[in-house]
Amino acid sequence: MPNAERDLGGPPRALIIAAVALAVASIGVILALAATRHTPEQPIALPAAPAPQATTPPCQALVAALPQQLGDYRRAPIAQPAPHGASAWRATPNSEPVIMRCGLERPAEFVVGSPIQVVDRVQWFEVAAQSAGEARSTWYTVDRPVYVALTLPAGSGPTPIQQLSEVIDRTIAAVPIDPAPAG
Repeated sequence: MPNAERDLGGPPRALIIAAVALAVASIGVILALAATRHTPEQPIALPAAPAPQATTPPCQALVAALPQQLGDYRRAPIAQPAPHGASAWRATPNSEPVIMRCGLERPAEFVVGSPIQVVDRVQWFEVAAQSAGEARSTWYTVDRPVYVALTLPAGSGPTPIQQLSEVIDRTIAAVPIDPAPAG
C-alpha cells in the first residue's frame, strides 16, 4: 500500500479541519461579544444636603432647562430617592460625575471679600476641597435668588461650568450678591 493515503480508521481530514475552524470562529464571536458588551450604568447616590429652596420656581425652571450633555458629560441617573433640584452627568458609565444641586443654603465660606469668578454673566464662588487629596471642586452661583452648586471632577475642563452658566443666565434672573459678614 502506498504511503500517501493511509486510512487509520479516524475521521476524515476535512471533518477535523472544519471542526477546528468552527471552534476558532466560535471563540472569536464570543470574544467580540464580550468586548462590545457594556457594563450597565450605576445610578449616582447623592447624599442628602440641606436645600430649602430646591422646589422653588427658579430651581424648577433650571432643572427643566438642563441639557442632556455638558461637554463630554451625558445626563446620568440618580439613585432614588433623588434629592429635589439635583442632576448629574458622566463622561463614561461609572466615571466621576458632574453634579448640580439647586436651592442650597449660602455657603458658610462666602463672606465679604471672597473672590468671585464670572463665567458668561454668572458669578461663581469656589469652595475649597474638604480634604487635601480631594480632586473635585465645588462652585456656587452667588448672584441668583437661589444658590446653585456645581461639583466638578478633576480634569473636567471649563465646558460644564460654561454651558451650565448659559442655562442659568437664561432661566434665573440675576440679583445682587449677598455674602455673609467677614470674621
